Amino acid sequence: MNHTADSACESYYKIKDDIQLLKELKVNHYLFSISWPRLLPTGIKSEKVNQEGIQFYNDTINALLENKIIPIITLYYWDLPQVLQQKYDGWQNTSMITYFTDYADLCFESFGDRVKHWITFNNPWATAEEGYETGQHAPGLKLGSDGAYKAAHHIIKAHAEVWHSYRKKWHRKQRGLVGISLSSAWGEPIDLSNKVDVEAAERYVQFSLGWFANPLYHGDYPGVMKDYVGRKSSEQRMASRLPVFSAQEKNYIKGTVDFLGISHFTTYYISQKSHPPQEESYFTDRNLVELVDPRWPNSGSSWLYSVPWGFRRLLNFIKVQYGNPLIYVTENGISEKLQCAQLCDDWRINYFKGYINEMLKAIKDGVNIQGYTAWSLLDKFEWNRGYSERFGLYYVDFQNQNKPRYPKASVHYYKKIIKANGFPNPKEVASWHQQAAEICTSSSQLLVTEEQRKTAANILRLIHEPLATHMEMVTEIVVPTVFTLCILISAILLLFLLRKQQ
Repeated sequence: MNHTADSACESYYKIKDDIQLLKELKVNHYLFSISWPRLLPTGIKSEKVNQEGIQFYNDTINALLENKIIPIITLYYWDLPQVLQQKYDGWQNTSMITYFTDYADLCFESFGDRVKHWITFNNPWATAEEGYETGQHAPGLKLGSDGAYKAAHHIIKAHAEVWHSYRKKWHRKQRGLVGISLSSAWGEPIDLSNKVDVEAAERYVQFSLGWFANPLYHGDYPGVMKDYVGRKSSEQRMASRLPVFSAQEKNYIKGTVDFLGISHFTTYYISQKSHPPQEESYFTDRNLVELVDPRWPNSGSSWLYSVPWGFRRLLNFIKVQYGNPLIYVTENGISEKLQCAQLCDDWRINYFKGYINEMLKAIKDGVNIQGYTAWSLLDKFEWNRGYSERFGLYYVDFQNQNKPRYPKASVHYYKKIIKANGFPNPKEVASWHQQAAEICTSSSQLLVTEEQRKTAANILRLIHEPLATHMEMVTEIVVPTVFTLCILISAILLLFLLRKQQ
């Protein structure tokens, strides 16, 4: 809808207010990203460092710590400095590895005395596939699967380089952790008794999560991914479109993860589906199809369905595949169904209840999960979806210049989960739900009152503008015309009276 991020939730200006929201929620950590171009406008450390950007993040980190909130920082959430895209083709160029490492080094130097949890890349799948193959996200290039595979290859090597750099220069003094955040849905076989569907479902997860996790934990791409891309490329009479790691690179990349961040939202049923060789893309390389159960609760996002049981299965898959690594859940949430303001977000409460419960079951299964982060604190600019999809616990009025925040019912429910660190008993949890519904009703009244005030102002403006135009017309045209007519009528009446007297 032609939305832009020129003026979004404005957290840059309202960071102290937003930290108070975090404090009210009683969360113990806040995951946010640093903007590479804000610190380095050209992307290159040796050219220019923006000290105002450094100061902003210093102030943010200090304010969080003063309120006993742990800062967890993502170095790259898709905002590549434009100069690096224009000069070097962005992540298509191996030089990005050096530039990104220099940028990360600046962050470690500036903030590492207080920040102990670093995420190099958030959802690199989207950067590679949607940034360089389909063009749905920035930089919007449509380079085919070659572009996606090449970008991912450089991102994986950049992550490893940053991990090694931190270990060499900063770890002994700062004692921090460096990880990565990967996004993956769960793929469930449509027919558990069908071996082909079971293999397709695992292939689905390997092509998304395994694409990045396998090299970092095992030193190379998943075998099934190399096999399928290689075979499809061979059918197209070309060498494999999936790049190759040298033996030295495999050893260098393997084990460069102190923790694994997991971003998870939904689940799909998966079935085998063959594609002809001429259909060359990341999606057709997988030879599968994604399906949904029409009974699953949907959301404001076409791709997102509430399927809590898939979360537990994904977490157990990670435990088995990668040696039960330390996991932080970095994103998990659901979007609004309607475009109008909705503070009584009952479906979000049910989503959090279901997904957090399944995560707790995974912990009982022995999965090493040490943290959970809801997506997200605020409504915001959702990339190519603009403001049409809202994931926030707090509603943001984007039409208001001050961008006020209003708590949704899920705020009160989530606050109870945090306080109890889970779910104590069904009766008490049911009372949380009831309390949240009652509180959100009063919050809704405040928002409705504000909306009514704005609507009334707009109506008055709409009335006033035509009225003003009408009065202007009366003054400039009607009054002189009537005055002239009055003179003519008076003259006629005078002639009539004079003739009558004669």
